[in-house]
Amino acid sequence: MGGDVVLSTATLLGFVLTLARMAGIMVFVPLPGLSASLGPARVILTLGVTVALYPQWPRVAELPSAGQFVMWLVLEATLGIGIGVAVSFISEAFAIGAQVMGLQAGYAFASTIDPTTQADSSVLAIFTQIAAGMLFFASGMDREVIRIFARSLETYPAGSFVLTKAAAGQVLALGGSMFTTGLRLALPLVAVLVMVDISLALLGRVNAQLQLITIAFPVKMLVALAMLGWVALLLPALFRAQCGATFGVARGLIAR
Repeated sequence: MGGDVVLSTATLLGFVLTLARMAGIMVFVPLPGLSASLGPARVILTLGVTVALYPQWPRVAELPSAGQFVMWLVLEATLGIGIGVAVSFISEAFAIGAQVMGLQAGYAFASTIDPTTQADSSVLAIFTQIAAGMLFFASGMDREVIRIFARSLETYPAGSFVLTKAAAGQVLALGGSMFTTGLRLALPLVAVLVMVDISLALLGRVNAQLQLITIAFPVKMLVALAMLGWVALLLPALFRAQCGATFGVARGLIAR
């Protein structure tokens, strides 16, 4: 004997509000292979996570008006975007460090195809992007994002979230720390390359017959390659530090 599936209006409203919040997160969360566009894979993932969190859907007691419901959608998307932007700062910090290192080491002249955007990008930028994506899943940060999202449904039911000045300030401060992390990542390599430049300049003053222009470029690239092997060992520690600050801000957004 067949049965009919009946969904109440309150359940549908809870689904739409949860979907709006989850979509705000998925737009900015740096998922490898899904960062280029809002393709079918990202949409299916958003719907799947939303359905999986059915026990946490908000229960709408009274049906809102059209204007109130639109305002709820805006607030839900704002909270999701805030969490997503905070998480995206993790990979962007590594991208900033890669840009600084690539320019000083000469790797900015070598480009390859970015697998996410299909555009030419520097080699170091692609390396750090892939490394950040691997560390994101290896350290379980994907589960932490879903855990924070589920917690936000408990602390801020439908239409109850209000963006405060303090919360916005925390996200902006986290954006500032993104540049700090990028510089911390690139500073050892930049310092060594500066010493290499000074050494080559002094050598040129001692013997003006040396063709330092022809050897400076490969020397800097070889030194940078050796330094990158050492810097790669620091990536997990920097990633964990940035994740700690990021998820601290994300938990602050959903705390009451």
